[in-house]
Amino acid sequence: MSDLGRVLRLDARRTALLVAVPVLTVLGTAAACVSLSPAVAYWDNSVVALVNAVRLMGPAAAGLAAWTAVRERPLDYLRDLTARSPATGVLFDLLLLSSAALVSYVVATAVVVAVTLVHAHAGQSHPLGVVSGAGALVLHVVAGYLTGRVAPHRATAVLVLAATSLWAALRIPGMSWWSLLPPAAFSRVQLFTTLRPEVFAVQILWAAGLTTALILGYVMWATRRFLLVLPLAVALAATVSATLALHRSGGTVAPAQAEPVCRRWPLTVCVHPALRDALPQLMAAATPLAARLNGTPGAFTMVEQRPVWMPVTVVNGVAAVHLDEDLAPGYASRAVRQISEALKDQEACAAGDGYRALVDAWLLGDEPPAAAGTRAGHRFASWTEQRRRDWLRLHFAEYRACALGPRDFRAPRTAESRLYAALDTRPA
Repeated sequence: MSDLGRVLRLDARRTALLVAVPVLTVLGTAAACVSLSPAVAYWDNSVVALVNAVRLMGPAAAGLAAWTAVRERPLDYLRDLTARSPATGVLFDLLLLSSAALVSYVVATAVVVAVTLVHAHAGQSHPLGVVSGAGALVLHVVAGYLTGRVAPHRATAVLVLAATSLWAALRIPGMSWWSLLPPAAFSRVQLFTTLRPEVFAVQILWAAGLTTALILGYVMWATRRFLLVLPLAVALAATVSATLALHRSGGTVAPAQAEPVCRRWPLTVCVHPALRDALPQLMAAATPLAARLNGTPGAFTMVEQRPVWMPVTVVNGVAAVHLDEDLAPGYASRAVRQISEALKDQEACAAGDGYRALVDAWLLGDEPPAAAGTRAGHRFASWTEQRRRDWLRLHFAEYRACALGPRDFRAPRTAESRLYAALDTRPA
């Protein structure tokens, strides 16, 4: 009878593992890949994708664990045929189910790492973040299985799935410190920032403490060994301490320096290493504008990507720009347009200016605006490229102040004629 009991329990466990591993693998891999941005391989966001994937894997793992516990509960009478502790089988089941969940998590992690390595990856990996996700997943397995053991009813698995799904859905990134409790919800990490490893360390402590407390509480209830009260109190104290630490964390990201990658001809263009694929298009878009501004106070020989919290400027020959982190179509033209806007006096240019738009269209290579139909627009369109550049050097102050008028679009004078005009004299 003892051998028969082991065979029956082994069959139940095998069925649970055959279902849990593929289901959790598919869910975890799909959730992680959806969160990834293939164009930007930033290790911080790879970790965020894995941690957020646990919000989907965790409830599924808890529901499957509760379903396994409910299926095995009717076989408990076979344990009376052996001299083993009534908690031994439960602990063995928890080990198997946790291993199955971790196998699925490892597969999802491998896929995320492979996708990140294929692209131009940058930043530093965070092993603690991966461990934090694994700890939250094991916590779901333990909570779901023990709930099924305590309440062995058919509806228990459904209720566990619903409760854990609701708990995960309450995780709204950045809303409050509650979103840091496993399963945590992190927002995408902006470039020039990085995740804080200490937050992951506290999350690991929280998940480990609560998992240990649940297991010790069940074992003490099943075996009536009240000496476990002391380690149970220690586990609960660790969980409370971790909760207070998360409450005081004050955020999950911190500024981070990044060594830029650059292209140095014909301009110097530098971007965050995660966006090195943007260099060719950004160089091609910025070079014509730099050539047309050459010789003016707005001339630049270097384009540098800056964090989004720093202003866009053109100072001392360096044009600071922002780039779309996902490199959405048109990102290079938007960056060049930022340079054009940084050249102007924003207070003086609050209102629209058709003549300024005429010059902007030439600088940016856009279609001529409505002002191109005026006499000044026709005159400007008839000029050669070199003549327009000479004109811009003479009228850059009016362009910056958005004070261009029809009189400014007369043909550029030579240096000699400008001198005579200033002296109001003519040669004999």
